Amino acid sequence: MIHVTKRRELPPQQVLAIRLAAIALALVTCGIITTMTTGLNPISVYGTMINGAFGSQRKVWILLQETALLLCVSLALTPAFRMRFWNLGGEGQILIGGLAAAACMIISGGRLPNVVVIPLEIVAAIGAGAAWALLPALFKAKWNTNETLFTLMMNYVATQLVAYYVMIWEVPKGSGKIGIINQGTQVGWLPQIGSYKYLLNILIVAVLTVAMYAYLRYSKHGYEISVVGESTSTARYVGIKVERVIIRTLLLSGAICGLAGLLLVGGTDHTITTTIAAGRGFTAVMVAWLSKFNPAIMVASSLLLVFMGRGAGEISTIYGLNHSFGDILTGIILFFIIGSEFFITYRLNIQRKGGKGDD
Repeated sequence: MIHVTKRRELPPQQVLAIRLAAIALALVTCGIITTMTTGLNPISVYGTMINGAFGSQRKVWILLQETALLLCVSLALTPAFRMRFWNLGGEGQILIGGLAAAACMIISGGRLPNVVVIPLEIVAAIGAGAAWALLPALFKAKWNTNETLFTLMMNYVATQLVAYYVMIWEVPKGSGKIGIINQGTQVGWLPQIGSYKYLLNILIVAVLTVAMYAYLRYSKHGYEISVVGESTSTARYVGIKVERVIIRTLLLSGAICGLAGLLLVGGTDHTITTTIAAGRGFTAVMVAWLSKFNPAIMVASSLLLVFMGRGAGEISTIYGLNHSFGDILTGIILFFIIGSEFFITYRLNIQRKGGKGDD
């Protein structure tokens, strides 16, 4: 007989050991599958994955930039998740923030100087993201609606809004896309630090990570978020205004998603499309969950997921494999990592017949 029982909290070094063991088993499994299905040497495949992420200075900068953007969205969702408000609307909040930034660039680009347009688009993007998260927060606070469905539906509305304005702003007409906004004047483009194109984005997210860690761990607002997440009844009993905490936290969550949209439109892509968020709003859910909503651990989780994505693309290109093969390897590794959480939280007790249970 096998019984599953909940563990006491394990020390950090033991948790790390379990996760590293899961990754090692995942790599062995991926190696076996690679050899059986393609005949390739799995060591060479893993080397190609590493080369795809770290093979050149440009690849390293792209890896860090994509990690920063994924981390930014993960940080945005974390306060809401710690409050047990399941904000799955990150994708839409990114799109709306990016749309607001693009509108400022397009409408004001030929009329106002860069020194005016950039602050304007920063305020617009952050405000738009916050406003997009405010609506489900109000409904949750006032009428206890299902925030999961509400925020998911808001994603579709945001996508259609972006599609509508892309058709209005398309260049040339009939192309179905905007192209690079203000390519000649670069009005509205976030400034570049030296010769490093992505450094500003990385620095902004680094500062945000430290600030979010301090906010959740040491501030009164962070404490209130934790109490509301544990029990709304307890929160009300100790005098916390639950509705106010919900609205305030979702405004923060949406604002940071709007910032991610700004970094995409103003900092890297300099355009707006319905796919500019690239699924980060959903991938960030996994990052936040794997990290137990700890901003410090999210850095490593974000880097791991981006690395696997970059590596999967590289092996598909080098070996002429379907991109789905790389995704299969990524999925196996993630499956083992997620599965390891079971052994961190629970333990198996084997009850021998006529004897005591063993771990």
